[in-house]
Amino acid sequence: MATATLSPADTDKLSNLKSAVAGLNQISDNEKNGFINLVSRYLSGEAQHVEWSKIQTPTDEVVVPYDTLAPTPEGSSEVKSLLDKLVVLKLNGGLGTTMGCTGPKSVIEVRDGLTFLDLIVIQIENLNSKYGSNVPLLLMNSFNTHDDTQKIVEKYKNSNIEIHTFNQSQYPRLVVDDFLPFPSKGQTGRDGWYPPGHGDVFPSLLNSGKLDALLSQV
Repeated sequence: MATATLSPADTDKLSNLKSAVAGLNQISDNEKNGFINLVSRYLSGEAQHVEWSKIQTPTDEVVVPYDTLAPTPEGSSEVKSLLDKLVVLKLNGGLGTTMGCTGPKSVIEVRDGLTFLDLIVIQIENLNSKYGSNVPLLLMNSFNTHDDTQKIVEKYKNSNIEIHTFNQSQYPRLVVDDFLPFPSKGQTGRDGWYPPGHGDVFPSLLNSGKLDALLSQV
């Protein structure tokens, strides 16, 4: 949202914040712009305003009932051509601290010694083996889970599946007293930053270059 809608005090806040964020060399220009845009929306009040009258149950034209879908093609070659356009994307940025896990939630054991990630890989492997397809798995990590995930996916290097990773954005925490980023005050460790959530999946996928790389293979 344009800063013209902000009060003079908030305009000054945002201006000072932009200057401070510009000096953070730990993040990209895309991340800086995304963060400033998010704060602008917050200051303008846009983030707090939800028009509930516009939120309605999706119609059958928007969410197509399963029973009305066309049947799966009989020939495996047709199925393969469709699957070769498919990518499975999982959000892998959250830590499982509330579940007693010190790493990504995806490595929590859920059944017979298998983790969430094991089960996901097995599912896609079976699909690829059955149809001779190459459905890749994409994991969106955060700075909290990236290093651990890079080590974990090594166990699948001989699997019948391509695994790609990319990181979601890294945004600075704000100090409430002066509305300036925590890292600009010398707090350069992880506590000075936060991953902005699931809604960041689309810009992060684009900014990472993974989207262009995958589309080039279609």
